[in-house]
Formats: sequence, structure tokens, C-alpha cells
Amino acid sequence: MSTLRGRVAGLPEWDRCAVMGVVNVTPDSFSDGGDWFDTELAVKHGLDLVAQGADLVDVGGESTRPGAARVDEAEELRRVIPVVRELAAAGVVISVDTMRASVAEQSLQAGAHLVNDVSAGAADPAMIPVVAAAHAPFVVMHWRGQSVDMNDRAVYRDVVGEVVSELRVSMDRAVAGGIDPERIVIDPGLGFAKQADHDLELVAGLERLHELGRPLLVAASRKRFLGRVLAGAGASASVPPARERDAATAAVTALSAREGAWAVRVHEVRASADAVRVARAVEAAGSAARRTA
Repeated sequence: MSTLRGRVAGLPEWDRCAVMGVVNVTPDSFSDGGDWFDTELAVKHGLDLVAQGADLVDVGGESTRPGAARVDEAEELRRVIPVVRELAAAGVVISVDTMRASVAEQSLQAGAHLVNDVSAGAADPAMIPVVAAAHAPFVVMHWRGQSVDMNDRAVYRDVVGEVVSELRVSMDRAVAGGIDPERIVIDPGLGFAKQADHDLELVAGLERLHELGRPLLVAASRKRFLGRVLAGAGASASVPPARERDAATAAVTALSAREGAWAVRVHEVRASADAVRVARAVEAAGSAARRTA
């Protein structure tokens, strides 16, 4: 078991793995596309997630599912900013999920606390300067290209080693651009330019990501690799839909918490909120037992 977890400058400090609830203000997300596309519904959903145990809420206005086309800047702003503003007014800790510097900048001005850019600043050259100027925490995710063709990039000889190496390059780029290393979170990018076996190897190798020395965000929620696991070998026709993968997601949450993850990003919060608290209780009991041994 790893104990890294860590603290992110500029964010609250939790004594356990935090739970990041997802609010997709999109019509085409793979997991809940269209459910929270309306601003009022999206805000209500964010508040509901907090009531269910989310420590922070990730608001996004652009789907990054495999094959997804990008939305234009004006539309992404229209979707995201009102939701961020209202949730911030309610005291919610907010992450904005965007690859656009303009969306990140306006979201931070509207009350967001954290920028979660799946491209780690590679999609928009203005992103890192904007985040640096705002002194905002920044998620550096492993990314090899846009969603439209990312599956073609899922070629690895040593997926864990290559992800660690490529994340290090992205971290160095962010720091060179002025982002405080104490404000960086890393994310192995499960499902992004990864096949199911790659994702499973990364979950099994989470401890190796601690080599980078930064808090770890694990975003496994409802992803394809969980569907493949649940379907079993040779049963691709019976892969359960995204909404039927929440119990499997909670299993990854427990594993991630046990391996010292700083946070997990999930669509269904309650089970993961329970899982991180149980993991923390087990950790505390183990520490107490070692002290008295």
C-alpha cells in the first residue's frame, strides 16, 4: 500500500482520498449525455453530488469520449460558465474540465478552483500561461491526441513506464510555463489512447505513478475497460452499458484509495464516498496496529 496522497496548494486538504463528482453539461457524454445539459438541472445535479458525499465537482462542457468531435468555444462557454458561477455561489469546490484557455480563465474568474485539462495544456498553447497567471491548481493528464482518433494511438510496449515518462514531460512543460509544482495533480488518463488491458495495467501499477511525486487523480468511472471486465472473455456483445458500471467503479475507487490516490473522479458519488471512508478506516486501523506491535 502506498501512502502518498499528498496536498495540492490552493485546495482544501482531506484526510483521505477525495471524491470528485462529475457534471457533464453536454448532450453527448458517453455516460450520461443530455441528462444535465440544462443549466438549472446541471446546478441541481452538482449540489446533489455534494449532498451525496462529493468533496469537489468537475464541470465540463465538451465530451472527450472516443470519437467525439469538438464543440466551438462560444458554445462551451455558454454551457459551462453559468453552472460554475452558480455552484461557486453555493460554496462548492469546483474543477473545470476543459482544453480551452478561455474557458479555464473565465471559469476561474467565475469561482472555479482547479483546472482539469485532459490534454495537460497541449491542446491550447495559452492554457499553461493562463493557469500560471491565476496561480490555480492544474491536472496534468496523460494524453496522446484528440478524441477523434485517440484509439489509433493506443500502442505501448510498457504502458505504465511510458505513461510515467510522458507525464513527466508534461509536468516539466507545465512547470517551465510557470505553474507551481505544488499545484500540479497527475492523472494516468484511463481510457484515453488506452485499450482495456492498458487501463487494467495502469490500475495495477498506480504505485509506480507516485514516482512523479505529485498527488494522483484516478478517473475510471464507467469507462470501457470496466465494461470489458464485467462482460468476461469472449462476451463483447454483452458489455454492460455505462450506467451499469458503477459498482465496478467503486471497486476501482477502493483500490485507488488503498494505493494513496489523492482523488477519484466519478459519476455516481455515494458508493465511492463510502469506499474512500472505509479505505481510510482500514488504513488508520493498520497504522494503530503497527504502533502497538
